[in-house]
Amino acid sequence: MKTTTIAVAAVSLLQLASAQPFRGLRRHLHRHEKKDVVTVVEIDYAQPAEEPEVIVYVNQDGTPASTTTSYPAVAPVTSATPASTPSVSVTPFSVTVQVNDVASSSVANSAPVASTPVTSSSAAPAQTSSSAPAASSSSSSEGSGFGFSYSPYNADNSCKTQDQVNTDFAKIGDGYSLVRTYGTDCNQVATVLSAAKSKGLKLFAGVFDLGTLSSEIALIVSAANGDWSSFDTISIGNELVNAGTASAATVVAAISTARTLLKAAGYTGKVVTVDTLVAAKANPSLCDNSDYCAVNSHPFFDGNTAAKDSGTFLTNSISDLQSVLANKNQEIVITETGWPWQGETNDKAVPSAANQAAALTSIKTAFASKPSGVILFTVFNNLWKTNTAAQFSAEQYWGFLGNCPSG
Repeated sequence: MKTTTIAVAAVSLLQLASAQPFRGLRRHLHRHEKKDVVTVVEIDYAQPAEEPEVIVYVNQDGTPASTTTSYPAVAPVTSATPASTPSVSVTPFSVTVQVNDVASSSVANSAPVASTPVTSSSAAPAQTSSSAPAASSSSSSEGSGFGFSYSPYNADNSCKTQDQVNTDFAKIGDGYSLVRTYGTDCNQVATVLSAAKSKGLKLFAGVFDLGTLSSEIALIVSAANGDWSSFDTISIGNELVNAGTASAATVVAAISTARTLLKAAGYTGKVVTVDTLVAAKANPSLCDNSDYCAVNSHPFFDGNTAAKDSGTFLTNSISDLQSVLANKNQEIVITETGWPWQGETNDKAVPSAANQAAALTSIKTAFASKPSGVILFTVFNNLWKTNTAAQFSAEQYWGFLGNCPSG
């Protein structure tokens, strides 16, 4: 019996610090609690064929900010020993996963930190305050075919139940096409999938941690239970290269491994990795090895873009990215974009309810002919997150329908 996993290449704090002045490297703090203890048996990961790779971090204009050299490798992992079942198997790779639900009241800091420094002071940062967007009831064609992201966590970081998820989804208007989630903890693939089906939505599921790739795939397989008809996409990682958590070669190898495991389980849909538009432009192999090019892009973090110009910012950025792809006609999907309704001003980017509405109108107008190419971030406020100066104290306030109805 052997246990293996994909090793990730870490970037030192010094290297991250050298890239910090560039707005294009700012990102959301996607932190997800890992509540599953897993044991994985007999997994052979695909090996990247690339030579050692130099990663170049650039700003939004493409100017190099810093570099680091990555050496793809496969390293052993020490797995926790579970105490109980259930057990899930994926053939022909004999993936056996045993899961224990470990209760926790806080989100683990296992996710990569933001690539912009958090400034601290004794006084709380000044914020641009405004009334929060109010949650709306269902109305036909409200979503107009766009997707939205959703996280099933309560404000105290605990997991939402199926009833809570159902309550939240009941307050989301009709007309959306897809819901995006980021991980597999909190049984979220099953709970969100059930709620999505009730509204006729497809699910964009995600694997958050490459270190638990096979076990997270197994949990997705278990939730699907042989029926993949409601799955649109499965993402392998979110902003890992941008954060310096993994090299492009490591992520590409993980995509290949995941695609093989999913195919063995009967999934023939789309498999991608998601990173920032800036990171994808600097590392086009991320898109070249995905079934479409999936990128997060937030005009707010640019600082030179007003809310009303958000749509133009995105279309121009997509055009720049397209030029570096191996397939110049490859589909590009914006897997995160939006505007905060509260927080600190970032030069021309001002958080307010009015500006959030203006940004969403601009984005929807720019992508009116292809709404499936945009996933709006995010449907409800993420009060389980921590506001930081690095994110302009806005991390909790991107919900365009206000607070979650279920708490």
